[in-house]
Amino acid sequence: MQLFYHKSLDNNTSHFFFDKEESQHIAKVLRLQQGDTLHITNGKGLLFQGQLTFASPKQCEVTITQCTPQPRRPYYLHLVVAPTKMNERYEWFLEKATEIGVDEITPIICQHSERTVLKIERFQKIILSAMKQSLQCYLPQLNPPIKSSDFFKQLQPDATAKFIAHCEDTHKQMLSHILPNDAQRIMILIGPEGDFSPDEITTALAQQFQPISLGDTRLRTETAAIVACHTIAVLKSLKCSSL
Repeated sequence: MQLFYHKSLDNNTSHFFFDKEESQHIAKVLRLQQGDTLHITNGKGLLFQGQLTFASPKQCEVTITQCTPQPRRPYYLHLVVAPTKMNERYEWFLEKATEIGVDEITPIICQHSERTVLKIERFQKIILSAMKQSLQCYLPQLNPPIKSSDFFKQLQPDATAKFIAHCEDTHKQMLSHILPNDAQRIMILIGPEGDFSPDEITTALAQQFQPISLGDTRLRTETAAIVACHTIAVLKSLKCSSL
């Protein structure tokens, strides 16, 4: 199945037009024709089935024939990850985390961060492409970059489980051992190549973030974020399968 995206669709949509970029992909690259069936999502949990009524590289028209709400994952994962020095590594993290399952991503600018300027528009495109490729109907929320000091000041008490992965030689527990079974909203902080500063770690611990380990080896920022994302996905999958 090929999944397409149109953010403006809702339960009342009967027909719509794709923009030039998506139309070119449909008509010129995939060579779909009038009468072909398409599957489309609005990124908000709705899966649409439609029929291509007009196909052109400049504009494609679709008539909706079916709309089916898709269930959410049984948990909400918010990854707060510092930008990497090499931009490609952060893009790789965004793509893979979306494929595995993440609901919200916040780039956090830490005291030791070497990269502070990010291409958010490009990041959005990578996340969107990964959502479509993995046949998901919920587009992860990408927040604007935020300084760590502002992040901790604005932190809302909505997470039921909060964790921080840092490299300091202090007592930490494995994420796989410490995640509560009933945790529904999970937030995980991952620092930059130079790690969180002592002040940032102290502030996080004061706000009830629990220090965690993601294994016996030291991981790069993007690897740590993927390991954390995958660990949550596996643990939650095992919990659901045991019910």
